[in-house]
Amino acid sequence: MGLGVPTTTGMRRRSGGQLALPLVGGWGGKRPGAGRKRVAARASPPHRPRARHRKRWPVHVTLRAREGVPSLRSERVFPFVRGGLAAAHKVAFRIIHFSVQSDHVHLVVEADGMEPLIRGIQGLAVRCAKAVNRAARRRGSVWSHRYHSRALRNPTETRRGLAYVLLNFRKHLRAAPSVDPRSSGAWFGGWRTPTQPPRDPCPVVAPKTWLAAVGWRRAGGRLAFDEHPSGDDAGAATRRRRPCRGWRRRRAPSGARGAPTSG
Repeated sequence: MGLGVPTTTGMRRRSGGQLALPLVGGWGGKRPGAGRKRVAARASPPHRPRARHRKRWPVHVTLRAREGVPSLRSERVFPFVRGGLAAAHKVAFRIIHFSVQSDHVHLVVEADGMEPLIRGIQGLAVRCAKAVNRAARRRGSVWSHRYHSRALRNPTETRRGLAYVLLNFRKHLRAAPSVDPRSSGAWFGGWRTPTQPPRDPCPVVAPKTWLAAVGWRRAGGRLAFDEHPSGDDAGAATRRRRPCRGWRRRRAPSGARGAPTSG
């Protein structure tokens, strides 16, 4: 064997302990201000799977415009937005109410399933974005993030949703009690004070679900012009469910009252 070649008997065994590394401060770990900074002033809806949809539920949908997009209520842009909404109806997807604010759009829609709901909202978002760009003579995206949706599952939620959408201009513009001219309220037949519908073609379709057609009136009757939409989203006040009417507390037998329990 040549010189300089190590042998197993001549090699020294190393210890199996792990070496400690010095910690460098300032990087890694949880700390105030860490993480990706928010770009938009309003947080985007979380990217989690959409809640299941049932055919009998109307849905409240909100689309919010990016900063720099002209007011959607302006005389130049609103007719294009209304035309885009009127052309977005499908066999399995229907827009039954809407209101257009300066930087967002509220809708109440119906869909025959989860797939028609998603595809219908995506289609109308694209159609309205093209209409806004055409009216404003601009290019680029219009909506700031994915749409927000909430199912209206009972008469109370549905009535609150209708009031929130049709009277939303009273919340943002502090408007007097009346019909919003930038909404479908002129064609709505559920006002407490009857109104004369305009001669223009109706941009929405009649509701087919029981909740949106009749059921919502059981939660307070027709809508009044002086109602003010609540600050939270539609249906937030109905998250606390009442106990079932048929539920009764079980009472112990009369002979067992006050008797000590065994065990």
